[in-house]
Amino acid sequence: MKMNLPDFPILQASLSDLNQLRELDRVCFEKDQWPLLELAAALILPGLVRLKVESNGIMAGFIGGDSHRSDGFGWVTTIGVRPEFRRQGIARALMLACEESLKVPKIRLSVRRSNLGAQKLYAEIGYRYADVWRGYYTDGEDALIMEK
Repeated sequence: MKMNLPDFPILQASLSDLNQLRELDRVCFEKDQWPLLELAAALILPGLVRLKVESNGIMAGFIGGDSHRSDGFGWVTTIGVRPEFRRQGIARALMLACEESLKVPKIRLSVRRSNLGAQKLYAEIGYRYADVWRGYYTDGEDALIMEK
């Protein structure tokens, strides 16, 4: 699958992207990095959505999704864009591509209560607040559950 932004094609990610995904995860989620095994699983388990944007050989952004078709919804499990590539439409494009790939009527995600920029983007593309998971993140911050 390729959907194009002006300079950033959206591509399938694979296990060969593990080191770059690990670096992106470290840069984007200082407090909430995924363990190496979970990052590898996101790149190899069947049925998961794993899309990336590259620029000059660098993983600029990544999104993972998990479809729970029998439950009628899917989850955006992670999305990150390197700081130097933010505000260029990459996260929006990754979200829309992931939604299309999940092929479910409802999609959910969790976002830190303090991440107002991400919440604004999600609201702009149709997500609404659905729940709060108190103390979800490792530092005790709440997760807001948003759904489209």
